Amino acid sequence: MKYIFKKNIIIPVLACTIFFTGAAFKKDFFEIAKQIEIFTTLFKELNMNYVDETNPGDLMDTAIKSMLADLDPYTRFMNEQDVEAARINNTGDYTGIGARVRTFKDKLVIIEPYKNYPADKAGLKAGDEIIKVGSVLIENHKDDSVNLLKGAPDSSVEVTFKRQGKTQTATIKRAEVEIKAVPHFSMVDDKTGYIVLSKFNRKASAETNYALRDLKAQGAERIILDLRGNPGGLLNEAINIVNLFVPKGQLVVTTKSKVKKYNKTYYTQKKTIDTKIPLVVLIDGGSASASEIVSGSLQDLDRAVVVGSRSFGKGLVQCPKLLTYGTQVKITISRYYTPSGRCIQALDYWNRDDKGEAVRVKQENYNEFKTKNGRKVFDGGGIFPDENLGASKNSEILKAVVNSNLIFDYATNYYYKNKVSNINSFKLSDKDFSNFKSYLEANNFSYETNTERVLRKAQEASVLEGLDDNIKNDYNTLISNLKHSKNNAITENKSYILELLTEEIVKRYVYREGLYDYYKIHNPAIKKASEILKSQSTYLKYLK
Repeated sequence: MKYIFKKNIIIPVLACTIFFTGAAFKKDFFEIAKQIEIFTTLFKELNMNYVDETNPGDLMDTAIKSMLADLDPYTRFMNEQDVEAARINNTGDYTGIGARVRTFKDKLVIIEPYKNYPADKAGLKAGDEIIKVGSVLIENHKDDSVNLLKGAPDSSVEVTFKRQGKTQTATIKRAEVEIKAVPHFSMVDDKTGYIVLSKFNRKASAETNYALRDLKAQGAERIILDLRGNPGGLLNEAINIVNLFVPKGQLVVTTKSKVKKYNKTYYTQKKTIDTKIPLVVLIDGGSASASEIVSGSLQDLDRAVVVGSRSFGKGLVQCPKLLTYGTQVKITISRYYTPSGRCIQALDYWNRDDKGEAVRVKQENYNEFKTKNGRKVFDGGGIFPDENLGASKNSEILKAVVNSNLIFDYATNYYYKNKVSNINSFKLSDKDFSNFKSYLEANNFSYETNTERVLRKAQEASVLEGLDDNIKNDYNTLISNLKHSKNNAITENKSYILELLTEEIVKRYVYREGLYDYYKIHNPAIKKASEILKSQSTYLKYLK
């Protein structure tokens, strides 16, 4: 099964333990034991008798992943490296070079060096392609190459990398790296505070608490909480962040499961910071899971105005279970529901289409719920904002553009070809957009739509049946028209693509820290949030 949308979704985790004495397990005990015995004997016979040498580890890895893929993308097996990656994500601390890195077969690509961390101090930049770590060539390394960059604090590692076609070397002194849940907070104007919450790790609520208090001390009388692109994380952190704005004892989320002990209700437990300060929450299609718990509950309680575009739509809760040899499995154990009673899960993994892909809940099947003040809200498709700024059109083509890495590569080339004296006045032009479209074509960007796949299969069938001469011209005309439509789809999303390009380019010059300052001046969502907050009557109108 292939999932086109490849975002690293981080899910709410509940501390829990499953015992084999559970009622559900007892009921199916014989069937489970039977299937395990069948699989064990098959696995033994296969490895002992197959004509060629087999790798038991690879076979088992394929078997496990294929089994879990039939459920949902969040129920997954985690090897020792995955477990360590999850630990880093939840704690926000690790020892390494201080950079986001993408793994390819023959290289490691620096996606984003963190300002003033080892990779940055050693002169590495986004787009640098590491081809050798120490004496190890990446193309010859069979294990996860990113692990070569990790090591003890103050230890050094020499890397060989390519930049704009030239091979260079650098020595990086590893250090402890802290990944902040709140990478930025500041004043937008003399009365409006802005907090960016990028993930829900174990420091999320503490860092948000600190940011809120600091901004209030600076004179903030209203707050913008930015959850755009936040994929989620720890459930208890989401509850604690809601608790900053609503009083103790308020229902935030309910979980429901076939296993009785997973049916739980979660209330705010602590003293609040400010129940009155006007609040706008920003969301987009990358806001998922815990982000949706925060935005959805604050919306249901009429405690905040939600601005942006529809969130991702993940209403499933996972629980990690320890396995042997340092491995784990994350299992979807329940669905979560916001205070109004809605589950915002968008994809139905248990009723798939004829291609085996999860079906999106149709709008006519959404159910209506009411907020505390009686406003209408709906389930079935993520959190819909109170002020909708629109989403991209023809998202499948946009996903293909993003997944091709060509936006990233274009930004790299732009950085080395252009000097920017004042980043706050930086703006891409129509000519830049035309150049990007030419760049896509020059780099053989291709994307096959579902319509093209159906037509191709029909054409292949016509050849087998000897009918291709009759439909060849019509087929070529349709394919040509579809190509034109795809080009139009990219043009229709001009503003969104320019936003993605701008974000990537600005980071090259002023790091992520500078990007947030740029946002405060130019970002439409922040401008709209500020506009809503500046007028008390406008703000209250959204909540009635």
